[in-house]
Amino acid sequence: MSIWERSRTRLIALIGVSALLTGVAAAPASADEVEQVKNGGFDGTTDPFWSTAGMPMTIVNGQACVDVPGGTTNRWDVAIGQNDVALVAGQSYRFSFDASGDAGHVVRAIVGLAVDPYDTYFEQSPVLADETHYEYTFTQKTDTASGQVAFQVGGSAEPWHFCVDNVSLIGGVPPEVYVPDTGPRVRVNQVAYVPKGPKTATVVTTATSPLPWQLRNAAGATVAVGKAQPRGTDVSSGQNVQTIDFGRFTKPGTGYTITADGDTSRPFDIGTTAYQSLRADALKFYYTQRSGIEILDSLRPGYGRAAGHIDVAPNQGDGAVPCQAGVCDYRLDVRGGWYDAGDQGKYVVNGGISTWEMLSEYERDRAGLSKVDLKIPESGNRVPDILDEARWELNFLLEMQAPSGLVHHKIHDQNWTGLPLLPSQDPQPRELHPVSTAATLNLAAVAAQAARIFKPYDAAFAQRALSAAKTAYAAAKANPSLYAPESDGNGGGAYNDSNATDEFYWAAAELFITTGDRSYQQDVVSSPLNTADIFGAGAFDWASTAAAGRLDLALVPNRLPGRAAVQASVVQGAEKYLAVQKAQAYGIPYAPANNMWDWGSNSAILNNMVVLASAYQLTGHPKYRDGVLVGLDYLLGRNALNRSYVTGYGEVSPQNTHSRWYAHELDPTLPHPPVGTLAGGANSSLQDPYAASKLAGCIAQFCYIDDIQSYSTNEEAINWNSALAWVSGFVAEQS
Repeated sequence: MSIWERSRTRLIALIGVSALLTGVAAAPASADEVEQVKNGGFDGTTDPFWSTAGMPMTIVNGQACVDVPGGTTNRWDVAIGQNDVALVAGQSYRFSFDASGDAGHVVRAIVGLAVDPYDTYFEQSPVLADETHYEYTFTQKTDTASGQVAFQVGGSAEPWHFCVDNVSLIGGVPPEVYVPDTGPRVRVNQVAYVPKGPKTATVVTTATSPLPWQLRNAAGATVAVGKAQPRGTDVSSGQNVQTIDFGRFTKPGTGYTITADGDTSRPFDIGTTAYQSLRADALKFYYTQRSGIEILDSLRPGYGRAAGHIDVAPNQGDGAVPCQAGVCDYRLDVRGGWYDAGDQGKYVVNGGISTWEMLSEYERDRAGLSKVDLKIPESGNRVPDILDEARWELNFLLEMQAPSGLVHHKIHDQNWTGLPLLPSQDPQPRELHPVSTAATLNLAAVAAQAARIFKPYDAAFAQRALSAAKTAYAAAKANPSLYAPESDGNGGGAYNDSNATDEFYWAAAELFITTGDRSYQQDVVSSPLNTADIFGAGAFDWASTAAAGRLDLALVPNRLPGRAAVQASVVQGAEKYLAVQKAQAYGIPYAPANNMWDWGSNSAILNNMVVLASAYQLTGHPKYRDGVLVGLDYLLGRNALNRSYVTGYGEVSPQNTHSRWYAHELDPTLPHPPVGTLAGGANSSLQDPYAASKLAGCIAQFCYIDDIQSYSTNEEAINWNSALAWVSGFVAEQS
């Protein structure tokens, strides 16, 4: 999820959009401005506009109006448009129109390509009511003489009425500069500081001498004062900052604020209950990501939806999925599992690391997690809810095993679908993609892990998982270099990885811990990764899994020869992250080379905190626990953008993460993402066009925008929330 290889494939058409929106305010006219649309005012005729067959346009009071038929699936199923629009790369355009429609309906207004592959260069989806003027500016990336302006109005169950007028696309306008609203210059953890933990804030200032600060309670009374520490220019933000340390104040309460340099922070609490809630909410995320089951509104009010991909039209379903042409001659029933992220694909390598992290959290705190009620259909069955949720994905991973013992890399739509689109309404054919060594070893690792964890609850399932793990591991050893290609990215992410040594180490480690078998022990100790320094800028993700094996070897009881050295290496890795954190003015245990932040940087930061927490478990030294708490401050608001990256936590948090069904920004009948969803976070490479247009030239922390179109900075994903659940659970335990 967090590398450029995946994002290149998504750039093609992930959301059916190549939006380059840079503002909504009108730009002043200039002599160079040229109108590209003909007869946008519908002066006595609708020519040269066209409409979908069966939906004729009529002119009513000078507007072009249509009666939109009901019963269509996608926005683009019925539309009004004009073709042969010339567009010039690098040119900025102002797209404007007046539109009205039956209240609550949505029009998808686009500028795109009128011929195959029908790329979309810009889109907006306003909610209609009375006639309203809409105006946007975007910068074009591609030359074409075959452009198109269109208004897509499909996707409604019932018929409705739509009118449009004064359609205009003017070239030669000045681009507009996006400036994020960062609020007050004093940045804090907007959720809660642990009473007996570190408490730091950051003030953005031009001052170079220590600034006085005041901590006030909800009544406005000053309860602590001090002087800030100047830190100079922070590399990750380009800001001159000072650090406020108020750790000596320990009184629990709500509504605290800090004032410094004439500015007052957003409010925050001092307490522990927020992290109990955050752990539960981060885990509850998975139920609404489930495929193959109805999501009950009674369990998730506002998020109820029909089951997706269970062979009910318009789905073509996951009950008997064929392979891509030429890949295999069988079909598999791969219903269930979690949708990976904002799309409707299911990927073994990302499902593997996500499930591992969830099961790892359970192994760390069995007693505490046994009491966490996730309000899922299986609740109350005498199995901890976290294990029931993990099993939903484990069953899918087991289903992806081919008769050969190898495992298919992924299953998803034949072609990309647009936004918004409920899983049950996805009409695309589904395909199994080739088996891969990495996917096979992911199953071997997590199935072996699951075998030891589920044994007290379901011995038969545990035995099935262990048998599948052993078969998969043997198949991978016989086929050590079957790699998913970078080119396989239509309809879903490629998740390509050309090095499986880390997956071999991880799988051998899990099989050894579970079985104690000497053959797996030998594979662990003979792997160069057993003694290598594997704790880099990002400790682990779906493509780098050696740390998963190392952490379990260090923390889960086993008889590995030289285990003390393995445990020491985890502590050494934690020391590295503490040093990085200390050098960062915002206290982030993450500093990638050249200040180039990764896709899913928030997950990388959290996984580095998993290493810190693991060192605390091994040593009991408070500095590692404190490192986790300070790192969490960044994710919950103490950052350059002054925002929490977890939905529903903090005064300012994401509202429009990239998703096909948490898509309120595009369709008001759909929900915002559920509380406890982690946004991907700052991404220096800006691989989606929307972020590229808004954030060009951004410095590290500023490379983020809360918009559904920005899949490279604002997507949600199962492996990101597993890291959030693990770390928030650790904090909940300590508090």
